[in-house]
Amino acid sequence: MADWDERYARGEHASAEPSALLVRAVRAFASKHGGESRGSRRALDVACGAGRNALFLAEHGFVVTAVDSSRVGVELMRERVRVRGLWLDARVADLEGGEFQIEPDSYDLACDFYYLQRDLFAPMRAGVRRGGLFVAAIHLTGDDPEAKHMNPDFLLRPGELRAEFKGWEILHYAETDGHDTDAGQHTRRSAELIARKG
Repeated sequence: MADWDERYARGEHASAEPSALLVRAVRAFASKHGGESRGSRRALDVACGAGRNALFLAEHGFVVTAVDSSRVGVELMRERVRVRGLWLDARVADLEGGEFQIEPDSYDLACDFYYLQRDLFAPMRAGVRRGGLFVAAIHLTGDDPEAKHMNPDFLLRPGELRAEFKGWEILHYAETDGHDTDAGQHTRRSAELIARKG
């Protein structure tokens, strides 16, 4: 954890700009659920880091639960929440250690950006309500030098993310050809998904 605490403390991966993929997903959600009371929409941001996506969701009327194991990242997010006059449930928890449990049928939108923990896919699928969205961008195995030095346990195989959501309505799926242009300073090849639970 110290490694991520140090990165956030240095200002790395601390962009306040949300993922363009999430912006697209929230537009899709709004077009289908526009009449709902804003306070009734719940969202989960897994491995939220410094909270760029959680803040965006809160600004767009979601009641957000945001979870990360980095205390420094979560504190940075809490400060941004305070400055913007927002509210969200920001939690420091070790996901791998099971310190946070995803309650079934609890969220209208769940997102996972650049964090791969394969045993979380089933709870995340169960946690999304019928008609809700799952949004993700996660790094893929590839030929770039960085990927070759990474633990393959933290990299998706081609097609793996899509297969995890078999039976859902796939609104968007892509595997980037090269570097990801996301604002969060993630520069490796990624799989992107927006899927609706039928």
